[in-house]
Amino acid sequence: MHYRGVVTLELFNIECICSSDRIEEFKKIGVEVVAASVDSQFSHLAWTKQPRLEGGLGDMKIPIIADITKTISRDYGVLVESGSDAGVALRGTFIIDPHQIVRVVQINDLPIGRSVDEVLRLIDALQFHEKHGDVCPVGWKKGSHSMKADPIGSKAYFEKVNLNTFFMVSDFDELIATT
Repeated sequence: MHYRGVVTLELFNIECICSSDRIEEFKKIGVEVVAASVDSQFSHLAWTKQPRLEGGLGDMKIPIIADITKTISRDYGVLVESGSDAGVALRGTFIIDPHQIVRVVQINDLPIGRSVDEVLRLIDALQFHEKHGDVCPVGWKKGSHSMKADPIGSKAYFEKVNLNTFFMVSDFDELIATT
């Protein structure tokens, strides 16, 4: 679930549009995407009628919940309760599994956007773990090496990846994908 604070913050527009435009990727892996905002359903309707080239959402393929009571934002811990931003919701992404367990929580400050690619990667990792029981280490992507969550399995992973051979994150990403 993507969460948004107020209409004047344009990053949410982009995040909703990106999620909506990539909905088939989410459906392919069995995931429903829902956006929520503390704005009213009337604001959402106007927002979807405004063309994307003018900062609107245009045609959306995901639902947007109007959380005007701010109950959802408060329950999920994204509502700013005091200070100059009181009543605004921070940017939140919540990945909830089929058993209704929240498995991933990402809450960003207002000016920090989120990545649809990262959300998809996290879902892939969760689904891989559910199917195989392996741990998906830092930078894991489909096809990368996973790790057994025990001393023998983790040692085998560390020997395979050889953590002493990289110095930058990009080097590590390449290393775990190719070894």
